[in-house]
Amino acid sequence: MILAVLGMLVTAYLSFSNLFGATPIGCAEGSACDIIQQSHWSILLGLPVALWGFGLYLLIALIAGLGRPRLKRWQRLWVLSFFGMIFSAYLTAVGALELQAYCGWCLASLAIITIIFVVLTFKRPESAPGMPWAGFLAGQGALVAVVLVALHAFYAGWFQPPEDPRLRALAEHLDRTGAVYYGASWCPSCQEQNRMFGPSYDRLPYVECTPQGRGGGLAFECAAEEISNYPTWIIGSRRLEQKLEPEELARYSRFDWEGWQPDEE
Repeated sequence: MILAVLGMLVTAYLSFSNLFGATPIGCAEGSACDIIQQSHWSILLGLPVALWGFGLYLLIALIAGLGRPRLKRWQRLWVLSFFGMIFSAYLTAVGALELQAYCGWCLASLAIITIIFVVLTFKRPESAPGMPWAGFLAGQGALVAVVLVALHAFYAGWFQPPEDPRLRALAEHLDRTGAVYYGASWCPSCQEQNRMFGPSYDRLPYVECTPQGRGGGLAFECAAEEISNYPTWIIGSRRLEQKLEPEELARYSRFDWEGWQPDEE
């Protein structure tokens, strides 16, 4: 229960910062922590992941404070901590691989939930002699795996709506007219820019400026254009160092956003 309360304090602080636009300690603008906190991986179903984490720690604390039956209580706590540890490790791995960044607060939460899981594993009650570990792990592991696959599918955009024909036409128009979109895979604003186009984002005239990751060198195309901010759009003679709404991109590139009609078959 003490560990769960500690986890609640960490996640409550992050949730408050996210919901009210405050900057957590150690998360200065542009820092690795800030990149994690501003990325779409920090949001789940419209709510901060930290808030979901707070709910998990709260549930663990409540169950830990309940009385008997001890076996059922242990099983529930073990499953919750197992899921929390795996999901937290998954997000940490995503941050490292996709954003080349780590969040100290997130690592603290991962450490807390891992300690809770280890403590519970070694404190298996003696009242469970007929419950072999192999069967228990197989059943609970399968459940956790299904949930994690569903969450990964959500983050990967597998549930995105069909491609919007007008956004597709705009992306193809930008590419055809010589516009260029310079960005970085770890850049939160670039991720937001891509999400505006949904499935059509891969049709944009995109140039990855850090192909070797956040700590790598600048791509030649970006160095030649002296790109220092992400995203940067170059449309004709305009240089726009910010994310832009589709309507703005249409206006700058002379695409008839309001009057566009799908081609007749």
